[in-house]
Amino acid sequence: MATINEIQDEIIDEFSSLDDWMDRYQMLIDLGNELTPLDDQYKTEQNLIDGCQSRVWVSCEMNDGRMHLNAESDALIVKGIVALLLRVLSDQTPEDILHADLYFIERIGLREHLSPTRSNGLLAMIRQIKTYAKDILDNGTGADSNGTVGTA
Repeated sequence: MATINEIQDEIIDEFSSLDDWMDRYQMLIDLGNELTPLDDQYKTEQNLIDGCQSRVWVSCEMNDGRMHLNAESDALIVKGIVALLLRVLSDQTPEDILHADLYFIERIGLREHLSPTRSNGLLAMIRQIKTYAKDILDNGTGADSNGTVGTA
């Protein structure tokens, strides 16, 4: 299994081949369109990210000591950002997620090309995923009897 930094480096390489930001936005939209839709049972208030202009839900299930993340957004570019976050953080350990330096966001130029509200939403998504990781570490499994975290 690839580490968080190895996955980030892959993403940086993929985006570095695109000089035009319109191409990068299109890549984000394409990534978002490939994202597996989140089951409606996880589209709860508890999983809704506060601070996002669009609606974003993030849920987490523990599987063999790793956090499996699922998410969805109702906005195309945000959905692509969600897809990138899931690619980097899903199926990693809570410890690795909690201590991850998500440098790919700066290196691909994402932060500087997002509106302030989208940038705040990105930070809110990262904060929520790290909160799930912290809760899991603080509470043992942090999951309910079905192995889910952050679901109603």
